[in-house]
Amino acid sequence: MEAPRGSRYHRAMNNLVRPVGGMLREWRQRRRLSQLDLACEAEISARHLSFLETGRASPSRDMVLHLAEQLEIPLRERNVLLVAAGYAPVFPERAITDPALHAAREAIDLVLAGHEPYPAIAIDRHWTLAASNNAVPPLLAGAAPALLQPPVNVLRLSLHPDGLAPRIANLPQWRSHLLARLRHQINITADPMLVELMRELSEYPVPSSAGSTERAQEREFGGVVVPVQFVTEAGVLSFISTTTVFGTPVDVTLSELALESFFPADAATAETLRHLGGRSAPSALAEGTRPLSASTTPHPRGRTVL
Repeated sequence: MEAPRGSRYHRAMNNLVRPVGGMLREWRQRRRLSQLDLACEAEISARHLSFLETGRASPSRDMVLHLAEQLEIPLRERNVLLVAAGYAPVFPERAITDPALHAAREAIDLVLAGHEPYPAIAIDRHWTLAASNNAVPPLLAGAAPALLQPPVNVLRLSLHPDGLAPRIANLPQWRSHLLARLRHQINITADPMLVELMRELSEYPVPSSAGSTERAQEREFGGVVVPVQFVTEAGVLSFISTTTVFGTPVDVTLSELALESFFPADAATAETLRHLGGRSAPSALAEGTRPLSASTTPHPRGRTVL
């Protein structure tokens, strides 16, 4: 008789994880908290926390979850902590096509479609493109076909010399912004795949013509937002962006999805997009980025909350 999926996962993880105390200590240090700081936030004694971190005491399941909540550890990593402590994972990781996520898929599709004629995309924790609206393909003209084959990594596509980089007018500023976001994400998640992605992106050619463009944009946008400016056949299109996440997810897949919505940063861009809206031609990317509610093969993942 085949073992349940959860028990197989549990046994496999037991062969990989390290002692839970050491993992808790690493997360605490990553958050730059002292034992006393975390103990106060968790309303436990610093002595008890020290015993948990050194292995002199074993945490209960509730204590693992309580400390993970205080440390704002991602759901995926909370499962790892639970397994390390000898407990079963409690946060499911479903495929995006799972019926249980139907309402979430519908919400994402509504946001993407409702944002047209402005571009919007859905990405997972590794910046893999999961879905996009009809305003996105025209912006990808000129990118190498290999970079548009699923799974599409949005950061690689944006900064690769054969991707969108040659058509981003303010590439030095936008590159710096994206790498800063990725670095922040690595600090929060400690995800090794993101570390490798950072290493790859950092090796791409570094643009040098930053000075006058950045100073002009600081005057135009008041130094409060970082726009991205695409050079297109219709002229230079300027965007500012927002990130939308689900506010109370208890599913790993859902917790790692984010929507990036781009808004026109000036009147000329808004007018151009309204004119282009509704007559966007399909691109090589279109087949791999259907709305999530229609997808049959999901890709492997200022804030607004859904």
